[in-house]
Formats: sequence, C-alpha cells, structure tokens
Amino acid sequence: MTETPEYDSTDVTPETTPDTVPEAAEISYDEERYPARPKRLRPSAHLRTSGITRSKLDPREPDGSNPAYVAWLVRQSMLGDADVLSRQHSGQPSMWRNPYARPDARRAIQSASVWFTAYPISLITRPGQSYLGALGDEDLWRAFERIGIDAVHTGPVKRAGGLTGWRQTASVDGHFDRISTQIDPAFGTEDEFRSLCDVADQYSGSVIDDIVPGHTGKGADFRLAEMAYKDFPGIYHMIEIPEADWPLLPDVPEGRDAVNLDATAEQSLADQGYIIGALQRVIFYAPGVKETNWSATAPVLGVDGRTRRWVYLHYFKQGQPSINWLDPTFAGMRLVIGDALHSLGDLGSSALRLDANGFLGVEKSAEGMPAWSEGHPLSEAANHLIASMVRKVGGFTFQELNLTVEDIRNTGRVGADLSYDFINRPAYQHALAMGDTEFLRLTLRTSLETDVQPVQLVHALQNHDELTYELVHWATLHCADEYTFRDQQMAGGDLAETIRADMIERLTGENAPYNRVFTTNGIACTTASVIAAAQGFNELDKIREDDVDMIARAHLLLARFNAWQPGVFALSAWDLVGALPLPSEQVSELIAEGDTRWIERAAHDLMGFDEEAVASASGMPRGRSLYGTLPEQLQRPDSFASQLKELLAIRDANDIAIGTQVDVPDVSHPGMLVMVHRLDGGKADWEDAPLQVTVLNFTDQPIEGSVRSSELIPRRAVIDAASGLEIGRVDDLQTFGVRLEPYAGLFLLMGPDEEALDNDEDASDDELA
Repeated sequence: MTETPEYDSTDVTPETTPDTVPEAAEISYDEERYPARPKRLRPSAHLRTSGITRSKLDPREPDGSNPAYVAWLVRQSMLGDADVLSRQHSGQPSMWRNPYARPDARRAIQSASVWFTAYPISLITRPGQSYLGALGDEDLWRAFERIGIDAVHTGPVKRAGGLTGWRQTASVDGHFDRISTQIDPAFGTEDEFRSLCDVADQYSGSVIDDIVPGHTGKGADFRLAEMAYKDFPGIYHMIEIPEADWPLLPDVPEGRDAVNLDATAEQSLADQGYIIGALQRVIFYAPGVKETNWSATAPVLGVDGRTRRWVYLHYFKQGQPSINWLDPTFAGMRLVIGDALHSLGDLGSSALRLDANGFLGVEKSAEGMPAWSEGHPLSEAANHLIASMVRKVGGFTFQELNLTVEDIRNTGRVGADLSYDFINRPAYQHALAMGDTEFLRLTLRTSLETDVQPVQLVHALQNHDELTYELVHWATLHCADEYTFRDQQMAGGDLAETIRADMIERLTGENAPYNRVFTTNGIACTTASVIAAAQGFNELDKIREDDVDMIARAHLLLARFNAWQPGVFALSAWDLVGALPLPSEQVSELIAEGDTRWIERAAHDLMGFDEEAVASASGMPRGRSLYGTLPEQLQRPDSFASQLKELLAIRDANDIAIGTQVDVPDVSHPGMLVMVHRLDGGKADWEDAPLQVTVLNFTDQPIEGSVRSSELIPRRAVIDAASGLEIGRVDDLQTFGVRLEPYAGLFLLMGPDEEALDNDEDASDDELA
C-alpha cells in the first residue's frame, strides 16, 4: 500500500493557527472605518495567497501513488481551507450578535437597493488594470453615486475550471465551476477585493460576492475524491462501481477524464441499484454531449493503490460535479460554508448570491418515476443552513431559484433573504415583444396569490445568463391547472408552450437572427437586442443613430417596471451602455457545443477607460454599444443613464423598494400595466399608509386609458411624482384617467384625504379662536 501524508489543514496556513491569533489592541483604523460592521466582516486575510503552481519539479506521476502530488492537492483544496476558516470563527462571541433564523428582505434592501451586476471577463479596464481594480475605481463609484446605484455584484472571481495533473484547465461555465477560495489572478488579488469593499463603503455602497452550493469544478477536491482520499468522496454524489460491473460503463475516449452516460447506461446502473437513475429534467440537454445528469470517470489510481471508476451526478455540465448535502461526513456542507466565510470574513463582502441552490437534494422515487430532484425538502434545509450562517455573521443572501413560485416562497421563508425574479422576468419581455401585458399581469397576480411579495425579489434587467423562458411554475407543478388566457381556458403546460412560442417567433429566427435560442432554457440576447427585435429590426446593422432614442425609451420602460415596485432593482453594464450581441462568428469556438450565451457577453468599456481596446483583458471581443460611456451619458440630460438617474431618484424619495404590492388590476388597454402599492415600509398595521400607482405603456404608440382599483380612495388627488403636478382625481367608481406616450411610465401618488384636511383646518381655526 502506498504511504500517503496525513491530512492536516493547518499545513495550509500555519501562520493562522489559534495559538497565533493576536491579542486585542487599541482601536485601529479598521475599527474606525467600520464602526457598525461586525468584526468578522472587516477584511482580514486568513488563508495562504500562493497560486496554483508546483513548488518544485517532481518526476513522479501526478496521481495517487505520488505523496507530494496528493499533499499539493490538499493545499489547493477548498475543504482544507474551510477547516482553517471554521476554526477562526468557532468559539468567538461575535458569532452570537446577529439574529439569523428568519430572512429579512427589507433589512437587506435598506442596505443595498439598486445593484450593478458585473461580469468579470467582459469589463474593459484601464491598460494594466485588473477587473477588481476597475470595480474599485473611485471614478466609477462617483458615477454610481450620481445614478443611484448602491451595490456591486462582482460575479464569480475565484479560481474555477479544473486540474489535470499539475495543470489548471479553463472554466467550462463562466467561472461558476469554482475550484478554490483564491481570487483568480486574471481578475485581480484579494487585496484589490478588500480595497473595492473600502471604496464601496466610502460611497455608502455594498459588495456582493457569490458562492455555489450546488457544485464545484473538477479541481483539487474532486481529484482527491476520485483518489478516495479521506473525506473528499463525501463532498460529491459519486458512487464507486465495482470492477466486475465496469462493462456497464461507457469507455472514456483518450484525452478525456469522464464520459456522459446515455439513457440506457443510466437505466442499467439504476436497475443494479448503483444510482437513483433519471432526474426530473436534464438541464443543458444536448444530444451526444449531455443526455443524462450522470457521467462515468476513467480508471483512477487511489491513494491506497486501488484503481477505481466512479459515476457522479452533475445537474449542469460534466465539469460541475454536484455537491452531496447529506453525506455522513458533511464534507460538502463544510466546503460551502467555508467558502462563504472566506468571502464575508476574509474579503469583506456584505452579501452572497447563492447560485444553483435549488438542486441540493435528490431522492429515489417510486418505481418508474424520475428521482425527486427539484423542490426537495433537503434543498430547503440546506438553504436555511447557508442563509442562517451568513446572517449570523452579519450578511445577507439572495438566490437564483428558477423553480415554482411555491418553491421560491417556501425556500424564502427560512432561507435566502431575497430571490431572483424568475417569475416576472420572461413575462415583461413577452409584454414588450407582444405589446400586450396579459401574461405579465397573470404572473404578477400568481406571485401575490402564492404569497410572494415583490419586496422579496430581485427585479433585474440583463445579466450574464440567457433570457430564461422555461416558465417552470406553469410547465411542471401547474401543468394541468386551468388558466384564462386570450379569452380561452388553457392548461398551464399549454400556456407555457404558447409563451415560449411567442418569444421564439418574435425574438429569434428570421425576425431577429442575432438572438439565439439557448438549449431548452431560453434565449441568448441583450436587453437592447430584445427591444430591437420587438421594434422590428431583423438586422442589428440597420439600427441608426436616429433609432437609438426609441430603443432607449423602451429600455427605460423596462427599468421603470423593475424599479417602480418593491424589491431590489438590478442592472448590468450591458444595460448601462446599451450593448448589442456579438456576431456568432466572433465567438464561434465558445458556442461550438451549444452554449450560445457567449454572444450576449460582449466586452464593454463602461467608463471610457480604454477607447482603443478591441477586447477585454480576458479576450472577450468588444461589442457595439448604443448609449456611450457613463461619463459621456452623465453630461447629457437626455441620455439613458441621466434618465435612469431621474427614475431612480423617484424610487428612492418614496421608499417604494420596501413597500407592499396590493393590487394588479385589469386595464383598459392591453398594452398598459398598473401596479398599486402601499408605501408602508412593511408595516401592515399602518392603516392610512400612502398609496402609489405605477402605470406603464408597453407599446410604441401613445395610449389613453383609465386606472381602476378597489384599493383607490374616491376624491383623492392623483399626483405625478416626477412633476409634482396633480393630473386628476379618483372618482366615485375608484377610477382616474391617464395618457401615456410610447414606452412611457407614470409614478403616481395618491394625495391626502381632502375631507380630513378640511377637518384639520377647522380644528386649527377653532384653536386659534
């Protein structure tokens, strides 16, 4: 048997053992700078900062027979780092200073209400400047402050991809296949991340980082798991297949480390009792690439001298092995919590996005049925655990959970403080494409009926992902429920298919070939290219300077929809500059296996840092932007950014972000949308809380109509918040009239009760007399 080194994670960072923690000193600059921030959120380095490099030449094979290689992997592992980090926090009084059991969306929103969502590989920086250095640039934060942006979501910046021998391999999913707690040198350093947090704090802003509780990449942790090293196999859903049954496994082609199982092999292994078989769906399904959620490894030499083959679960791509949240070692849980503590405690971020957190539990179902893999109680329990730990150390979380509205509700009751708005995002794009808000009104009402208030949601424009149109709520749990749509009764599954067909027809194909379908999930596009398609441009080159104003108007309409309701409003640099998709030939290698999302991730120069750059530092080609840089836009009052600033100022002045939605009434014109809110800060017992009404026109034509809601109080004045002028009064039928220009919106406030004001004046006169 091969002798292997003992796993001692203190070897990773010998300088930070409990015996070497410094004693308390007098108040420091750091304490003065963060007086209200819990101590564990003040940036401090606990981990080694060396990169993934070989310390010396080693002629032996990089496999389980080489103790030096195994020890090197342990030093790179996230589980090793997690053990160090957990000891730094254990037994500290700071772990008991914050409430943590219940999510608190409004507390989170009050600390960060308008988010800038960045994407590391697409931001053009100053020559020689890193991505994190650019995000921490004071010129950028001054621009954000002027616009009304108070948080930056960095996107994934830690090392990702995999390891093959001593060599690191590239990410297979935009750095969402994390393999380390270390910052990827391509994006900057830990010190630059901390500096970003410092600068954000100067401008009363926050920094939001990511963790990925559902999977890792094939880094040191996965390679050690393949070698059956200590607790590491417990991180993953992986099953050792005895050599006698290797004939059930497909051969792994030369040069690859694993191969996806086809449906026949999946069923054979399930019949033998090795795996739980087919799951409820195959995300990123692609024939010959990913036909099931299971892959088999090539033979791997273990640290004990045995050669093994494993079958492992991956909800997403083959290079993203799924984490097992209910293994007896709890190794996966330890890894994820350690990564979260690193981002909050070591780097100084204030919040975390939970990526792909709806797929943390799987269980064998009844004979012939797919395994239970979505909406599983273990996912809720795991999310409760993660979110509680983050709140316990003073942060908050938001989740990207594209499941049913009930799943979002249930997970949100104990888990993440906020959820990404997968409910209404495809619906508002559909409303724009069709010039009809009927489906959007249905999704908004469904959310309210299911007890998911918009204050719990992150309402976003474009991000790095596709425009998702899976419509999981209607296509799965409610597929047989009946809905009224377009004057007929329609099953939920048929409704989802109808909406998908509308969007594919209007936004892709002959009408808009620059937008591309992404597998079965959605459409690869930018917000500007969705608008271009809705406005009839079948070629992006046909968009002239004279056309930009109408595109910006529609873009601002979508911003108003997302910002003029309770909840977080999020947008990206692609939105701020009006980015268009890249021609497919410019990213042909990246989309070769079907990941068309790369067309929407064009490089952009948000601040005019490098006008000569033709690509980002990461190599993404520069795309066409319609609106110009932020400094240019902020000099023009009619620009997209300047008008965005005005609508965000209205949002901020009226505290709608923490209000309550009370009605989404029927409308007098199909292109109109009305949302009624109480500006109550979540205080349900505030009987006479001010009412606010958002009215939007999703068409390119002026419209006149009436607003009617049972929540409106007759004889109250209707005041336009932008101008301060009274535009009408609520009549006795609880109605008032409006006129809207193309793609326009109104933020309306209901005036005080005139009768009550008269009584107050009479009382004052009596007192004076």
